[in-house]
Amino acid sequence: MPCTYVVSVATGTQGRSGTDNYIFVTLVGSEGCSRKIRLDKPQHDDFERGSVDSYPVGTQENLGEITLVKLEKKKHLTQDDWYCRYVSVRTPGGDGVEFPCYRWLVGDKEVVLRDGRAHLPQDDETTLVKEHRQKELEMRRKAYRWMQWQPGFPMSIDAKRHQDLPRDIQFDSEKGVDFVLNYRKAIQNLFLNHFMHMFKSSWTDFADFKKIFLKIKSTASEYVMQHWKEDLIFSHQFMNGCNPVLIQKIGKIPDKFPVTNEMVAGSLERDLTLEQEVKAGNIYMVDYEVLDGIKANGTDPRTPQYMTAPICLLYKNTQNEILPIAIQLGQTPGEDNPIFLPTDGEYDWLLAKIWVRSSDFQHHQTITHLLRTHLISEMFAVAMFRQLPAVHPVFKLLIPHVRFTIAINTKAREQLICERGLFDKANATGGGAHVALIQKTMKTLTFRSLCFPDMMKARGVDSEQELPCYFYRDDGYKVWEATRSFVSDVINIYYSGDEKVRGDEEIQAFIKDVCDYGMKDFKHSGFPRSLQSREELIEYLTVIVFTASAQHAAVNFGQYDWYSWIPNAPSTMRKPPPNRKGLANMSLIMASLPDRGRSSWHLGAVWALSQYQKNELYLGTYPDEHFLEKPVKASMEKFKKDLAEISGDIRKRNRERKLPYCGLSPDKIPNSVAV
Repeated sequence: MPCTYVVSVATGTQGRSGTDNYIFVTLVGSEGCSRKIRLDKPQHDDFERGSVDSYPVGTQENLGEITLVKLEKKKHLTQDDWYCRYVSVRTPGGDGVEFPCYRWLVGDKEVVLRDGRAHLPQDDETTLVKEHRQKELEMRRKAYRWMQWQPGFPMSIDAKRHQDLPRDIQFDSEKGVDFVLNYRKAIQNLFLNHFMHMFKSSWTDFADFKKIFLKIKSTASEYVMQHWKEDLIFSHQFMNGCNPVLIQKIGKIPDKFPVTNEMVAGSLERDLTLEQEVKAGNIYMVDYEVLDGIKANGTDPRTPQYMTAPICLLYKNTQNEILPIAIQLGQTPGEDNPIFLPTDGEYDWLLAKIWVRSSDFQHHQTITHLLRTHLISEMFAVAMFRQLPAVHPVFKLLIPHVRFTIAINTKAREQLICERGLFDKANATGGGAHVALIQKTMKTLTFRSLCFPDMMKARGVDSEQELPCYFYRDDGYKVWEATRSFVSDVINIYYSGDEKVRGDEEIQAFIKDVCDYGMKDFKHSGFPRSLQSREELIEYLTVIVFTASAQHAAVNFGQYDWYSWIPNAPSTMRKPPPNRKGLANMSLIMASLPDRGRSSWHLGAVWALSQYQKNELYLGTYPDEHFLEKPVKASMEKFKKDLAEISGDIRKRNRERKLPYCGLSPDKIPNSVAV
């Protein structure tokens, strides 16, 4: 008996997503298959950007349950790409079935779509859908290949240029993420061109830096400019600045940092000795040991650059304020490596703090930001594309959180962190130092260190009693728990028990791919090779989502606020660290800080890196409907509500603070690493 199906096709809303090519459709059902039909409306422009076009598809008999939809694009006059959001099919009985696509059809291409319901591999029953699943993964593994960009790095995508990437993961507009163009635009917007011709000349004094501070409209950056010399603001950044991941409570003063009670007695307030303050839990430390031995940028031997590996001791006073009480600028104690104190001369103490801030900048940019968010997120993304088909619930869960990550990293390897790239222009860790630093860090990086609660406990700062006013921790716990709750809700919908996890060959292949290939040279890292329970899967996926969204936001978007005032975050130092007290004066400090040219490059860089993407998608916002099931949609709404409450609480707290902390406010957390 003849039947008529109505096929609706939704075209993407991004630029150049429409097509004038021929589009064909074939419906595959449990009882039969339609003929291939070209979708066309006479005197009508089909498949325009943002359109939803509907077409009747006649068959000689009822096809039964529609399980697959085949789309084909063929050249007409000229070849152009087409982005399809979804296809929906209304059956003769009036029921509607939706087939998510959300991909580009490039050239004469064919795609076969499953309906929008998520399926575990062990739950597929027919040979047809099993074969479809396998073919999709075979094609993906050919397109998404592993590559080691540098020895000792986590693995990345095998693509030298952005344009070599699969079209589905490229940026919609490559110009929008061109680092060279963005930096030049930043320099123009900030009126920095005037200083570029004076590349190697020093500034005269701190007030001179205001000449490149002309267009700053950030309340936070202006506050930093006014208060950066204060010990309280110096310490505040260890907890709520761009690199809030190093401060730790200590149980003893390390031998390599021989601070005595006599040195710091004037800074202690409780009539306790230093040893007693340590036992009382009032002493903290920030140690940049990982920087030790890293050779600073030597791309221009005429203007040498310097790095060091300082140690900073911090004290919680009776007002619960955290203050620095001792700084050693190298790892090996000795007469030529003095311990600087707040009671020293003004310039000695200030220069010691500037060296710590510069070291913190190097650690942040290369380890906290580049390695532990960008590169780690890309590794998870590549494994996901290689091992999980679009119908898998975990693919549907993760796909919004890997959006543009591979693309931004590929662009960075092209222009930013490559040899003679933009990173070399202003940073002490340019010229290959960033490569050596990542290689060194990877020798100790662990999976557990990516779990937010574990990271806090390992440093002994996991509660308000341990370390007050640590808003990165407090807000991070809330976002972590909201994310974990959402992931748990989704996983429990599809996995009825632990045996479902153990029997999911695709999930196990995903986990194994990360361990055996993504982290193949780092067996010490503790990345699991398999998962045995729902709880393990929930934690693993929470790590991925949190790292790509919250952790990246916390360490990226505050860069302009904290780093635009150059003396607070020198991207390089042009004089070696002082080897005795009494050397520092204003002349030495200005000769040590970045020159005019490097300052301009630095300011342009942190401005460009702090900008949100156009049409940014924030955490909990999922406009692409990869999931169709009502229970998952309900979980999404709950997640969105939980995040909104967290944002509201943060806004309320910030109203009472001169220097608000917004780094982990969900309404400022993009879904993915995309900048």
